[in-house]
Amino acid sequence: MIHFTFCDFNNPEHKHALCNLLNHYMSDPMGNYPPLNKEEQSRLLNDLKNHPTVEVLFVIHDDRYVGMATTFTNYSTFNLKPYLYIHDVVVLNESRGRGLGKKLVNKLIEISAQRGFCKLTLEVREDNVRAKSLYSKLGFQESEPLMHFWTKKL
Repeated sequence: MIHFTFCDFNNPEHKHALCNLLNHYMSDPMGNYPPLNKEEQSRLLNDLKNHPTVEVLFVIHDDRYVGMATTFTNYSTFNLKPYLYIHDVVVLNESRGRGLGKKLVNKLIEISAQRGFCKLTLEVREDNVRAKSLYSKLGFQESEPLMHFWTKKL
């Protein structure tokens, strides 16, 4: 059985699941980043708990946390409505190929529509063929005109 639940940052089981799933994603070739140590995990959990627009949606399959999406609500000045920015999408390796990522993103689309949001946005690595295929099948597309994600590290 599959179900979804939002992270309760006061729930130790949720905090543990979030850190495990995020470290799994960070260690994946598509994350390509060193996992967070205990001190960094504690800081992350505190920062997310205190962020005004963050939500983490878990996918639970057979009573196991097997995936999650970290999202932030933003606001479109052009559309005069909020929108959902999807920051992290992760499904454990051993749970992939079962449609869980698709169900997770579809749930985010459903929630966003219910909330009256104007759109959902995300970033995806150019070489992440599986994710791009999934997002395309769910109706996501490159922006018109084409946008580039730029970064200035501080």
